[in-house]
Amino acid sequence: MSSSLPHLPRRSVPSLAAGSTAPARDVAEERSIAPAPSAPVARREPHVCAVHGETRADDYYWLRHREDAEVIAYLEAENRYTDSAMLATDSLREELYQELRGRIKESDLSVPEPLDGWLYYTRTEAGAQYPIFCRQRADGRDGPGPEEVLLDLNPLAAGHAYFRLGAFEVSPDHRLLAWSADTSGAESFTLYVKDLASGEQLADTVAGASAGAAWANDNRTLFYVTLDEARRPCRLFRHRLGRPLSEDVLVHFEADESFFVDVTRSGSRRYLLLDLASHSTTEVRYLDADTPEGAFQVVEPRRAGIEYSVSHHGDLFYIVTNDGAPNFRLVSAPVASPSRDHWTEVLGARAEVKIDSADSFRDHLVVYEREAGLRQIRILELGGKAVRRSDGRMLGATGEQVSHQAGDSTIRPSDRLTVFPSAGYVIPLPEPVYTLRQHENPEFDTTVLRFTYTSLVTPASVVDWDMAERTWTVRKQTEVLGGYDPARYRSERRFAAAPDGTRVPISLVYQLPLERPGGPRPMLLTGYGAYGVSFDPAFSISNLSLLDRGVVFAIAHVRGGEEMGRAWYEGGRRQQKPNTFTDFIAAAEYLIAEGFTAPDRLAITGGSAGGLLMGAVTNMRPELFRAVVAEVPFVDVVNTMLDASLPLTVIEYDEWGNPNDPEAYRCIRGYSPYDNVCAQAYPHMLITAGLNDPRVAYWEPAKYTAKLRALKTDQNRLLLRTNMGAGHGGASGRFDFLREVAFKFAFVLDVLGIV
Repeated sequence: MSSSLPHLPRRSVPSLAAGSTAPARDVAEERSIAPAPSAPVARREPHVCAVHGETRADDYYWLRHREDAEVIAYLEAENRYTDSAMLATDSLREELYQELRGRIKESDLSVPEPLDGWLYYTRTEAGAQYPIFCRQRADGRDGPGPEEVLLDLNPLAAGHAYFRLGAFEVSPDHRLLAWSADTSGAESFTLYVKDLASGEQLADTVAGASAGAAWANDNRTLFYVTLDEARRPCRLFRHRLGRPLSEDVLVHFEADESFFVDVTRSGSRRYLLLDLASHSTTEVRYLDADTPEGAFQVVEPRRAGIEYSVSHHGDLFYIVTNDGAPNFRLVSAPVASPSRDHWTEVLGARAEVKIDSADSFRDHLVVYEREAGLRQIRILELGGKAVRRSDGRMLGATGEQVSHQAGDSTIRPSDRLTVFPSAGYVIPLPEPVYTLRQHENPEFDTTVLRFTYTSLVTPASVVDWDMAERTWTVRKQTEVLGGYDPARYRSERRFAAAPDGTRVPISLVYQLPLERPGGPRPMLLTGYGAYGVSFDPAFSISNLSLLDRGVVFAIAHVRGGEEMGRAWYEGGRRQQKPNTFTDFIAAAEYLIAEGFTAPDRLAITGGSAGGLLMGAVTNMRPELFRAVVAEVPFVDVVNTMLDASLPLTVIEYDEWGNPNDPEAYRCIRGYSPYDNVCAQAYPHMLITAGLNDPRVAYWEPAKYTAKLRALKTDQNRLLLRTNMGAGHGGASGRFDFLREVAFKFAFVLDVLGIV
């Protein structure tokens, strides 16, 4: 079991997702926004850099010097200015915060995860910021046994402005817990080991670790990964409990700076897996978890551009790979000799279907796929043979997709959807636009697959799918306090035409009726478009505060993500990166042309690499948008990618290109938001940063704000808000996070003139 998040580069943060019935003012008639006190002006100190024959002067390079008191003073001055400029929204922010908090069930319980006769779960308590991790014996005489609290994050977080749990790994005998925490937002974790019987914290403590860890089957050996000076996970160590850290064995050092290191256990719990990965190349090594002092063996040596992931079952590894298949294929290989020479194809390449990953269970193989922009789950019976269906048809090992049409878009816990048995099938889903999220499914010997189902109108639903009986049971649906009627809202999928003719999907949700007096509706449009990360349509309780005020929420599924398959990703990376920006602009133009919104009622938002998207499109088409919220935006692309000493730079050459190459430099230079700010009118803008952010350094949004303020020709708001005690994801406590959401919503609503 693990709560750890992958150590991934510049992935999106919890973003300003929208949602709300009060009418909007007619902002076509420019509303008066009270002027704020004078904004801070950052001094200019040119830092000259010559690259490929071009000399660039970076006037705000000095803001990188965090240890300089003037830098901190500038960030604090910007925060004071932002607070002053937003003073008129105080009551709106408090109203929004109370709405957001009032919809969530503060005292709640997760669906327990069964494992080896235990039930593991988390619960939250009213007023508490963080969850409590617990377990019970599943086989008590009168039902589950008494609760054991394994880890209460609330007292652990006390005294820290930020607290994030990394590893949460129970030993195979369920007696010990390896857990880690980051208390700054810098994503450097301290690893601890707790004796669950006595509650004692053991002396085995490791600082400067990554988020994950893995136990060997002897319950005494723990594998962990440490970071280098650039915060890259690069060293795998083996630790024997009770021994000093100085005796820990360095199992692997990854010298290639473009690769990250991670360690996990296979779902079967038979093997430890060492994952070595860049953005475009993978190497996996494996070790029998019963022999922790052995040597890791290579599944398939790394080859540039070849990616793969591994799942174990019996004498076989099941491998999802792009070797010979841009959209990936599924193969099997004997554990004794798993290299490419011994691969046997299980599911071949399909132009219309992208395979994401596969998980093994005792009798089934679960394949996560993506088709037509939507996730789906294919179930294969391991060793499956042809069976006869009730209509007399014979089905082979891969079976067929089974369709299901539900009359109600809301799934209830009493719903049970049954389909004809087959040897291979795709789980039927009840809505045309939705998304699925994987659960860990720690129990290997089970026929039940657990996942989360959600859509823009359906709250997240924890579903148990019986892979043998082919039945669907909703174990829990997120409760929306105060009442929620999905019939009041509608979601749909539209397509815009990009300049090159590519059809760009757009997901929308809005409150009915769509047509209202006053013309086009206010809208919040968001996007991401990087790393092959798909921005799937999911329900957000917070969005209701916008939807119920008449705001349409839309997602532009731009290239750079992987919604439409691997080619969609390739079409928005490196030299093709500008497609991400023109796709987003095409989506905005389509929504305006179709009457959903208008430029003076359109706000846009994106975080991290999505903040790069915000900066690029705002430079290109500032007149198209009324307001912009750029969260921890990756905007200083040229300078960051030229500095190999920074975290993530080298590994991200695969994503953006290496600007030491003239052609790559010209491409990046052409869209880098900081480098392309110019003397023109810009929309109202709210920009956020985290002082301890290791993914997008605080100085990127700070420099961007300073340059915008110096060059822009309008009187619109330009606000920078830096969280001085957090990193990439902002506030860590659930109520503190809602305060941040309320702040961003208030900015958007105020600028759009919505009362």
